[in-house]
Amino acid sequence: MAPISGATAVLVMAVVATLAAAANALAPAPAPATSDGTSVDQGIAYVLMLVALVLTYLIHPLDASSAYKQLF
Repeated sequence: MAPISGATAVLVMAVVATLAAAANALAPAPAPATSDGTSVDQGIAYVLMLVALVLTYLIHPLDASSAYKQLF
């Protein structure tokens, strides 16, 4: 059996060191179980903006048609 070359030994040690470091790494922190209310507030704000947009497009044609009738 042929002896292991120096480059192969260094490569094997680097791989083993990397795997050992990965095995000892800390796991990421779990996500919080409760919400701080920010996402709820943002959801309500989006719904209110959508309602305002729909009302604007519903009211605007009525307003524009009444102004058109007043001109003629």
